[in-house]
Order: sequence, then C-alpha cells, then structure tokens
Amino acid sequence: MLFEIIKNTMLAALGAQEMLREFVEGLVEKGQLSESQGKTLINEWSEKVTIASSGINVNISEIIGMALDKMNLATKDDIEKLNKKIAALSQRLAAYESGHTDNK
Repeated sequence: MLFEIIKNTMLAALGAQEMLREFVEGLVEKGQLSESQGKTLINEWSEKVTIASSGINVNISEIIGMALDKMNLATKDDIEKLNKKIAALSQRLAAYESGHTDNK
C-alpha cells in the first residue's frame, strides 16, 4: 500500500513536470516567453521537484522506521551486537573448556 502511494506520487510529479514543460514550450512558441525564460522556469521547477522528492524520501524513511519499531523487529545493528556477544562467549567457553580438560 505504501509503495503504491509513493509510486503514484512520483508518477504524478513526473506527469506534472512534463505538462509544465509542454506548457512552457507552447508559451515560447507563441512568443510570450523567451527561450531563456522558458529554460529558467523549467530549471527552477526541476530543482523544486528534486528538493521535494528528497523530502519525500526522508519522510518515507521515517515512516518505515516507525513502522519497523512498532513491529519490534531486530535491526541490523541489533544482530551485529548479538553476533559479537556470541563470538565473545564462544571464545570464553572455548578457553574455559580447554582449561578444564587440561586439569583432568
């Protein structure tokens, strides 16, 4: 569901950008805008779309993070910490067992 919302939002933004480009090109053809003014408008729009999409990415990341927190799933960091603890305990156990078998 979230993926569909994101996809539809991005498609809408791309469609709007294409419509703006066609609109500006029409104004340039009619002589209502110079070519440089048209390029400026399109560039400004593209920059705003880029900024907005990076904001959307941040929001999506935050939403996904909150959803994962609520699901109480282990993170990559959690698993790495557990692997380090297991490795340390394995070393301690091996050292203990080697010391214990030597005393027998």
